[in-house]
Amino acid sequence: MHYNLKMLYRELLTSELHQQREDFQLYAREQATDLAFYLDALRRLEQTEFAVLQEKLARHENIGAIPADELKNDNFTFSFSETWKNHEEARAWANEILQNRTTFAADGSQIYAEKDTSLPVGAIQIGWFENPHNDAQRYEKNAYFEILSPKVLLELQEEPMNPETRVGEKRFHAEVQKTTEFLSRKKGWQERGEKMPLAFFDNTLLVSFSLPQTDLQNSFIRAVVNLVRLSRDAKVPLVGYVDRSFSRDLIHLLDAFSDKQNADKKTLYDATILHSEIENFAPILENWGDRTCFCYSDRKGLKAFIEPETGRSLVGFVYLQTTSDNAPARLDIPAWVYEEGLLEEVLNTVRAECVIGLGYPYPLETADQTAVITVRDREIFLRALQDFANREKLNFSVSRKNASKGRRR
Repeated sequence: MHYNLKMLYRELLTSELHQQREDFQLYAREQATDLAFYLDALRRLEQTEFAVLQEKLARHENIGAIPADELKNDNFTFSFSETWKNHEEARAWANEILQNRTTFAADGSQIYAEKDTSLPVGAIQIGWFENPHNDAQRYEKNAYFEILSPKVLLELQEEPMNPETRVGEKRFHAEVQKTTEFLSRKKGWQERGEKMPLAFFDNTLLVSFSLPQTDLQNSFIRAVVNLVRLSRDAKVPLVGYVDRSFSRDLIHLLDAFSDKQNADKKTLYDATILHSEIENFAPILENWGDRTCFCYSDRKGLKAFIEPETGRSLVGFVYLQTTSDNAPARLDIPAWVYEEGLLEEVLNTVRAECVIGLGYPYPLETADQTAVITVRDREIFLRALQDFANREKLNFSVSRKNASKGRRR
């Protein structure tokens, strides 16, 4: 008898989903109950006098987020004022915002060839995209490639670590370094009469790890803290863009506001609350371009980001609706941007790049495309390694089995 394997897999999937339906139904009911609680808490928070709210929150520690004083207008969200009839009008607005404004993004990818080679070998590729949005100036789209030898992966490290972790460390610091170079280069843009530039960072700025922290983890934290401080000192805005955030900072804020101790609603994330629609509650961020108020970070484990002079975090965040049907993106933004009145200009720049990128910032998309290492690239890398080893008569080999598997896949 002949079986259609695709049909068989579909039947297995349907059967498995049917068996798990009660778990899905229970989760949905719990999530709806939790949503109603938090949406009601957020509505009550908006109606609370700002001074009273500050006093109430001061009684709690590690509350996730502290709303900035723009909440004084009794509105946790801000509607985007622009409307367009079609995408052509949206692009015209975006082009006006971006004209003569330099935006930047860097991204990285990596190879670690432990199973393919007789010795551990890695590589990183950092791609970046800098666009002056000026017809008289060329944009820069380029990449940097570095091979990590066995000596680098196994010997030159401050503490023992998995070689693949070492590759990831090198990639992260290289991405930060490229962003550092841009911030330093754009320092003084006001004096030169330039439009405000903006650097996109393809990750959260609030790097945190559970205690105790290793030297490697501390190096990640120091690198981002230094990047944020450079942004402040150079007066060049920086945005940590998280397209799908699983943070619960606003949930912890609402727990504190509601005097709920140690609440842990595993069914929800901040982005879920802000985008969901249930009976008696409209979506918090209802339309494209809407945003939450700026909040200072107050998450547990982020002591390195606290400014000693003020006791406040160097970094805050907003949630921004960058698509019509998906949950909002989270934007980590250095606090100085809000404090110096540049927040709305930064957000309009992000909105404009999302218009060009059809829901995702175009500089980040381009940097990712520039940095990506494809399966074909990996095959070329392994073949070049083997040729190099043969030419130099090195005791080094590449697995034919894994190279064959890569070609078949």
